[in-house]
Amino acid sequence: MNIETEEIAHGVILRPLVQGDAEALCAAYVENRKHLEPWEPYRPDSFFTLEGQTERLEGLLRQFSEGGLVPWVLESDGGRIVGAITLSGISMGPFCSAYLGYWVAADQQNRGLAGGAVERVCRIARDTVGLHRIEASTIIENIASQRVLKRCGFDSIGMAPSYLHINGEWRDCCLFQRILHNADPAM
Repeated sequence: MNIETEEIAHGVILRPLVQGDAEALCAAYVENRKHLEPWEPYRPDSFFTLEGQTERLEGLLRQFSEGGLVPWVLESDGGRIVGAITLSGISMGPFCSAYLGYWVAADQQNRGLAGGAVERVCRIARDTVGLHRIEASTIIENIASQRVLKRCGFDSIGMAPSYLHINGEWRDCCLFQRILHNADPAM
């Protein structure tokens, strides 16, 4: 799958994740650990090490090569990773759907990066991956992420009790979807 690098905003680019990103991604997660903690699953200390990120990247890239997910990073013009976005759980055939997850560094909030990345990933999901829809979820308290999704054309499709294990507990989540097209699936 050929996925281009594109500028999102303010000199930040969206590009595919590569094996050489382990060190920069580790630094980004260490720097944003407290910022991301309320919104993400519990992360053991090993997650915040170069070895942990190297192992994680190997798994993500293996899943990418198998067609199960597509991982990107948001990179500043200085080469610093300031976010990530992933399509996971890709299912083709009659479903043609995937799940969307993303984060943006604490010092990069309110610059349009999340919305820009989500819009581009939706276009790639439709035009390159061939998906019909994308689903996303947020814990109820994550109003900022819900605003991003709504601005990017996602519709609320309900609430799921105890849907995700976030920061050490099962959390209720708001569910969203965006229909990308209504063409027949490529079988």
